Amino acid sequence: MQNQSERLQSLVEINRQLSRAANTTEYLNGILVAAADLTDSDGAAILEYDEQAALLRFLALAGLDQKALEALETVSVPLEGSVAGTAFASAKPLIVQDVRKIKYHFKNADEVSGFETHSILAVPITFHGQVLGVFEVINKSGPDYTGDDATILEVLCVQAAVAIQNVRLQRLLTQTREDAERLNRMKSDFIAITSHELRTPLGLILGHSTFLREVIDEEHHAQMDTIIRNAMRLKEIIENMTNADNAQSGTALVRRRSVSLKKLIQELMTTFVEDAKQKNIALNTDLGDNDDLMVEGDTEKIGIAISNLIKNAIAFTNEKGHIFVVAERVPGYVKVSVIDDGIGIPPESLSHIFERFYQVESHLTRKHGGMGLGLSVTKMMVEMHGGRIWAESMVGKGSNFTMLLPLDSSQAEALGKVFTA
Repeated sequence: MQNQSERLQSLVEINRQLSRAANTTEYLNGILVAAADLTDSDGAAILEYDEQAALLRFLALAGLDQKALEALETVSVPLEGSVAGTAFASAKPLIVQDVRKIKYHFKNADEVSGFETHSILAVPITFHGQVLGVFEVINKSGPDYTGDDATILEVLCVQAAVAIQNVRLQRLLTQTREDAERLNRMKSDFIAITSHELRTPLGLILGHSTFLREVIDEEHHAQMDTIIRNAMRLKEIIENMTNADNAQSGTALVRRRSVSLKKLIQELMTTFVEDAKQKNIALNTDLGDNDDLMVEGDTEKIGIAISNLIKNAIAFTNEKGHIFVVAERVPGYVKVSVIDDGIGIPPESLSHIFERFYQVESHLTRKHGGMGLGLSVTKMMVEMHGGRIWAESMVGKGSNFTMLLPLDSSQAEALGKVFTA
């Protein structure tokens, strides 16, 4: 049996050893073994309070065989009618030298484990004034439990409290991760179902409205144009939803072939002339004179990425503004930039703009429409090619969205290594 000085030295050494524990389980076992050794006990246990059930549950045990340990993991200890529950409720240490002489010994734990309890020292585990559980040592060898034993256990309770908090934080982290994954699955399911269900009726609306425009009087063309324009806007939203879902689920394929970015950008620019004209926005390109800016990739997906950037620039550029689409060959890549002198993006939003459904403006005040999928889809399309995209912006001055597209798949692999290193 150790004297007080030896016990203090042992506690110091135990703290050193615990600091080197690889994980929470090893940490808890170290505390339990130390408690049993320093108090000359046959076994030790840490019970955690389950707030929802208002019960104590065994979190860790030492001194019992494996079968007994597994049996006690299923046991719930009531606050009334148990030594641990009494110590928990009073928030004070409790010594029971002979359990046969008390009425509140919880015999079920002995019956389930096959372990016979004679004496118990129970100390509440507290953290910032809150009782988290109870630390018990069982069956003192030799003399009865003393106040020194209780002091030893109270010191170890500090480490036990830290361990319980770590366990709880880990549970919370796991639950939060599971909830996030579940919500993400629900979001993906919503996108897939919604885009599928809307596609057929929208096709009918576009088909019939286009036909009707050809047969009705010219005086009603403006109304039909409104229907067609808004149906096309809805079609665009559905396509973005589908593209986002396909890229997120990994079902989207990149059909690689030789793509002339110079030709692709020139074709895309013609589709935005009317939109830019309505806002009196100057739409300009700088694509160089000689190089066709060839890359290996999927024409449709690269087109979607560039279109979304131009469309975004038009939406957030005021009347009489300017938009420049610049493309150039750099070593191993083609760099495409869409630059505007529009309203710009606040610094706090800049790091979030490529997230799905993210809106820079408040949902109550936003004026530019959309679901917050365009830039997310753009990023997915670029990254599917092994490329990278980023944005620079200043409020009131404008924005610069730049994508870097590898010339071929080998260059894309090299770029991926650079950005993941």
